Amino acid sequence: MASPVFEIVGFDPTDEQSQILNSGKRFILVAGGEQAGKSMVASKFLLQKFLEDDSPGLYWLVAADYERTRAEFEYLSEDFAKLGILAEVTKRVDPGRIVLADGTRIETKSAKDPRTLAMRAPNGIVGCEASQLDLETFYRMRGRCAPKGGWLFLGGTFESSLGWYPQTFTAWESGVNDEQSFSLPSYSNHHLYPGGRNDPEIRRLEAVSSDDFFMERIEGKPVPPRGLVFNEFRANIHAGEIDYIPHEPVHIWIDPGYAGGYALEAVQIIDDHVRVFDEIYETGLVTEEVAAIAMTKPWWQDVEYGVIDIAGTQHQAMPAPAEVWMVNTGLYLASQKVPINDGTERLKSFLKVDPITGYPKLSIDSKCSGVLSEFGAVANPFTGQSQAYRWKMDRDGNIVGNVPEDKYNHGVKALIYGLVYHFGYSYASDRKKIKVKHW
Repeated sequence: MASPVFEIVGFDPTDEQSQILNSGKRFILVAGGEQAGKSMVASKFLLQKFLEDDSPGLYWLVAADYERTRAEFEYLSEDFAKLGILAEVTKRVDPGRIVLADGTRIETKSAKDPRTLAMRAPNGIVGCEASQLDLETFYRMRGRCAPKGGWLFLGGTFESSLGWYPQTFTAWESGVNDEQSFSLPSYSNHHLYPGGRNDPEIRRLEAVSSDDFFMERIEGKPVPPRGLVFNEFRANIHAGEIDYIPHEPVHIWIDPGYAGGYALEAVQIIDDHVRVFDEIYETGLVTEEVAAIAMTKPWWQDVEYGVIDIAGTQHQAMPAPAEVWMVNTGLYLASQKVPINDGTERLKSFLKVDPITGYPKLSIDSKCSGVLSEFGAVANPFTGQSQAYRWKMDRDGNIVGNVPEDKYNHGVKALIYGLVYHFGYSYASDRKKIKVKHW
């Protein structure tokens, strides 16, 4: 039975929408098919939360840009007008503002301007077209919910099988703790598809679409990614806000390159926990330029260790990258030959979640988009496409050979070189580290 308030605003939720609205969870992710009514259910979720609050509140509508908040903004404006409690509403959404009779405010925010997410903490946040938000914005929104014990509602359509959104959907699917994910298929919108799953239009779409497209864009279910080298990686587990700790030793782990990419991962190891807090991930820069960037970083003063690909010690018609680092910075970079599969297993062991602590031994800051893209958590920062480190695959999706494709792996290789050098091929917490010298 619909809520009396929903009846006043003319909203008759479907069974699937009712399940979402009645979940009682604090963090909700809705993966909707196209035209499934994601924006509608998001606006009604906020409306319901407003009615539950005893005092005036502050709510945010956050999207990759202001325009993507429009649907939720207009639904809410109409609903509050029908309830007779709308005091003020802007004509524009860039930014937009709704003020209610009791002083409650609903404001639009754009992820393009991170400063808008650093203001007074809200009671709740709706992530509009959330699958198009980046990982850093996701963590920023979660952080802004903390001061007031606020809630977060994410609604979006899967753009691909890779990225933080499908990974988070899978992680929240079980509904443990305060988190829950839901699928909202296109055919659950009975207003558009009165025949539901068997509606003729849905059947037609299924016939002319690939299985992956239909599952993601119509059914709102993630397609398991194929061929990822590190399928253990989960953005909600391995990524987050990792702060640089001043006066603690900093390690720089490097995979040099030029056209393909030059990756430098800045790391601190605290109680054997590897914390990747920053990176330099560039293309078209030579070693002197990357070193110059590194020396401008606030953490450079604490750099004590360095590791580089063994190829970085070799001369290839130019000075070896390791020598350039020594000449330009005074930092000695260690290196050793690392077999591909042995190095892969070493990194996998650090991604494994400890059954006692519930945490992995390696964490990466959400702004390190280069290495995160190689794990399949975010888009490649150079191309904006999903380009992750993968095994070689045949046309049927079967893995071919026992060595991954040697591309989209610069940051990953940098991590492997550092982990193997500092921890070996089997975990050894008492390994003696050799401190490098500065001149």
